Amino acid sequence: MSNPRDDLLAAIENDRQELITFLSDFLKIPTPNPTGDTREACRFVSEFLTQQGLDHEVLRCHPEQPNIAASFEAGAAGRHLTLNGHMDVFPVEDETAWTHGPWSGAIADGFIWGRGAVDMKAGTTASIFTYRYLHRVRDRLKGRLTLTVVSDEETLGSNGTRFLLDQHPHLRGDCCMNGEPSGPRTVRFGEKGLLWLELRIRTGGGHGAYPHLSRSANKIAAEVIRDLEQLSEFPVTIPGPHRDELERAYAHADQVLGQGASAVAQKVIVNIGQIRGGVKINVLPASCTLEVDIRVPVGLRIEEVKKAATALLAKYPDVEIVELNRSEPNVCPPEHDLSRIMLANARTIKGHDVDPIVGLGATDTRIWRELGIPAYVYGPSPKTMGARDERIEIEEFMDVVKVHCLSAYDYLAGPATHQR
Repeated sequence: MSNPRDDLLAAIENDRQELITFLSDFLKIPTPNPTGDTREACRFVSEFLTQQGLDHEVLRCHPEQPNIAASFEAGAAGRHLTLNGHMDVFPVEDETAWTHGPWSGAIADGFIWGRGAVDMKAGTTASIFTYRYLHRVRDRLKGRLTLTVVSDEETLGSNGTRFLLDQHPHLRGDCCMNGEPSGPRTVRFGEKGLLWLELRIRTGGGHGAYPHLSRSANKIAAEVIRDLEQLSEFPVTIPGPHRDELERAYAHADQVLGQGASAVAQKVIVNIGQIRGGVKINVLPASCTLEVDIRVPVGLRIEEVKKAATALLAKYPDVEIVELNRSEPNVCPPEHDLSRIMLANARTIKGHDVDPIVGLGATDTRIWRELGIPAYVYGPSPKTMGARDERIEIEEFMDVVKVHCLSAYDYLAGPATHQR
C-alpha cells in the first residue's frame, strides 16, 4: 500500500505546471487595496473550485469585496483546521518601473513576477490546492477542513476574515494555517501589534514670504515626525508566558529576517506612511495630514503606546489625533501540534533549520488569536513584498505548497482529540 504523504508530494510535482499557471493567472488580475475590488479574482477562484467539484460559498458584506468559504467533513471525527489566504494586494506606485509589469504574471528567470506574488497570492494558492488535494483523500482523514479566501486584508479592514469569523463562526476551526510571507526559515506563532493614527495639522496659512503671520503646517509635521521617533525608546519587558520561546525567536530573527530584525522585533517602530500638505511652492501650507503606522512589540499594550504618543504631541495645539485602526500584539503556543508539524515538514522539505518566530508585520491570523484560536504562518521570503519587481522563486513556491499540504494532512490524520 502506498504512503499517502508520498502520494501527495507526487501529485504536487505532477501538477507543477498547473500550479505555476494558476498563480500566474491569479497575478494577472489586479486587486490593489485600496480600492480593494476583488470581484474578478473571486470569480477566478470560484470557477476553479467549481471545475474541481468542490462546493463553496461566496459570502460578502461589501459588494466589491467578496469572500470564499468551503468545508468538508473527513471520514471520522477529529480536529477542525481552517486554511486562510487573501486576494487583495498592495497598490503599485509606478507600473513603468517594473522589469515585468506588476499585473503580468510573467514566468521568467526561475520566478513568477507580479504584485501579490509574495503577499500573498502564492500562499493563497497553496491553501486552495491543499484543500483540493486533501479533499481527494478525505476518507483517510479525521475531522474537518475549511478553506477561507478573503478580501480586505491589506488595509486590515472588516469585510474579509473578520466578517467571516464574526458572522459565520462555524468557519473558525480549532486551528488556522496561513501562507503569508514568513520566510522559508520560520514558522510564525505571533506578531507585533499595530496602531494606525492620522494626524491632522491645521494652521492659518498664507503667503510663503510672510511666515511671521502663520506657522507652516508642513514644518509642524516635520517636528512631529522627529518627536514620534522617541517612541522607539519605550521600555519593553518580555512577558512571562512563552518567555523562553520569545527569547529564542528574537535570537534567530537576524539570521532569518535580515540583520537588525531582532532589534526591530523588540521595540516600538514608527513609519510615516503618507504625508499630504501644501498647495503651491510659495504658499504657507494651512493643512498637512500624516498617516502614522506604529508597530508594538509583545510585552506592551496598544493603549500605553497611544498615551505616550499623545503626550509627545501635547505641545502641538494645531494637531488633531484620529485613530484609524489597532491590533494588540499577539502570540499563541509555539509548542502546539500544528506548529510542530509545520516546523517538521518545512525542515524536511527545505533541508535546513526552521525556527518558530514572532512576525514583524500583521496578518489575518491575529483575528484567530484574538478569539483564543492558535494560528500559524509559513510562506515565502518577504524580501520583495510590496516592492517594485515583487516575485517569488518557483521552487520556493512549490515548497510552500508541499509544506502546507503535508502539514494539513498530518494534522487531520493525527489524533482525533480536540486541542486548543
